[in-house]
Amino acid sequence: MLESKLQKLKDMSSEIRNLEPKSVWNSFADLNAVPRASKKEEKVIAFMKAFGEKLNLETFVDEVGNVIIRKPATQGMENRLPVVLQSHLDMVHQKNADTDFDFATQGIEMLVDGDWVKANGTTLGADNGLGVAAIMAILESTDLAHPDIEALFTIDEETGMTGAMGLKGGLLKGQVLLNLDTEEDDEIDIGCAGGIDVTAKRSYKEEEVPENVVAYKITVKGLQGGHSGMEIHCGFGNANKIMNRLLFDGFENFGLRISEVDGGGLRNAIPRESFSTVVVDNVHHDAFALEFNQLAAEIKKELKHTEPNLKITAEVIGVPEKVMELGVQEGITRAIYTAHNGVYKMSASMEGLVETSNNIARVIVKDGKIKISCLTRSSVESSKLDLANALRSCFELVGCQVDFSGSYPGWTPNVDSAILKVLKLKYTELFNEEPDVVACHAGLECGILGQNYPDMDMISFGPTIKGAHSPDERASITSTQKFWSFLKEILSNIPHK
Repeated sequence: MLESKLQKLKDMSSEIRNLEPKSVWNSFADLNAVPRASKKEEKVIAFMKAFGEKLNLETFVDEVGNVIIRKPATQGMENRLPVVLQSHLDMVHQKNADTDFDFATQGIEMLVDGDWVKANGTTLGADNGLGVAAIMAILESTDLAHPDIEALFTIDEETGMTGAMGLKGGLLKGQVLLNLDTEEDDEIDIGCAGGIDVTAKRSYKEEEVPENVVAYKITVKGLQGGHSGMEIHCGFGNANKIMNRLLFDGFENFGLRISEVDGGGLRNAIPRESFSTVVVDNVHHDAFALEFNQLAAEIKKELKHTEPNLKITAEVIGVPEKVMELGVQEGITRAIYTAHNGVYKMSASMEGLVETSNNIARVIVKDGKIKISCLTRSSVESSKLDLANALRSCFELVGCQVDFSGSYPGWTPNVDSAILKVLKLKYTELFNEEPDVVACHAGLECGILGQNYPDMDMISFGPTIKGAHSPDERASITSTQKFWSFLKEILSNIPHK
């Protein structure tokens, strides 16, 4: 059994390593063999440090854990502006509920499906692993033209951007920064949203379960999930909001009492699953089942175009020992119903750009404690705080303590950027079409890095990646080839000093 599984993994790896460009995919396969969850990057930091040292390149780790590797310019490129190639080492660790996988010890199991590289029931790590792999390929290369390069591999981008925040000014010498963390290959990013974590907490009394009840495990699963910035406008279902809708008014109608709720995961991933344990009065058993199935059918009908695989079930289980106190139950279900989720405001200055949004990412009700975690994003600082305060007010009204944390700035677009002119010209020459110059609703590190390096000319681009932050994450093979040719062309055409 073990031997067959190892052989399967070997075959998967071999298929990936034979894709073009081999230098990028081989680096990606090496990287994906290393566990690299946000805030648990010790192994990948050591991996990247050893990689640079093996190439006999100047390599060091700064005081927060970012890895910097310097490579001198190739012959004839010494008079070009020095370049920082930047990507983040950490990845979002998410898996399907029925996937047996240990992110702490296992490498990502990859497979090829047509034009896509996917993972076997987990996130792939193409965000931002393909950017890291491309930089590794540049550092290893012996025949690619480029100016002086500083490879900057930041940590903890996905859960706080503390690597970018902790990078000291004066450490980098580059004058142009190429961030390789954009996920549509026809886009050139010149701006992004900032963000802030909004966390509501409160305690509650646990009460004895009433007599003459039947218990249910309610499950919401099969949602697409995805990136809470790049895909917040897609109309995908939020498992936490759906679960709350199923529980709302349950006491008034059926004597429903909540024992536990466990929904969502990481703050930057749209919640795909939620589970709750509840009890209802025996006398209302049949009525509850009938109305639950009707409501579940209505929700699935509403979301049939965006969430065709949504599953909502209620399974009879053993009666739990405790339920939450009724007053808190009624208040918190109303607060979650009221709290804004999704797009809050569209940009007035850039057509089609989401300006402000919120993701109700995590809801936990268990053992006398409630915790609700949100990520609020905006490209306008005042609008970000406006929505954060609206959420704060909503949850404070039901007795929660609300904390703001992890605030980071957006990246203000510079339409006169010199490196932008190079990218637009070379993209048009290579692909016979003009790129889309955009700002995105995701949180790129450029805004943070720009605080300590205000004169650095920054740009972001990358290969097409779909479903980031979810087990449906996939990277386009042909797009990666396109991205690689574009990156090489840019490096050979960096402006003169």
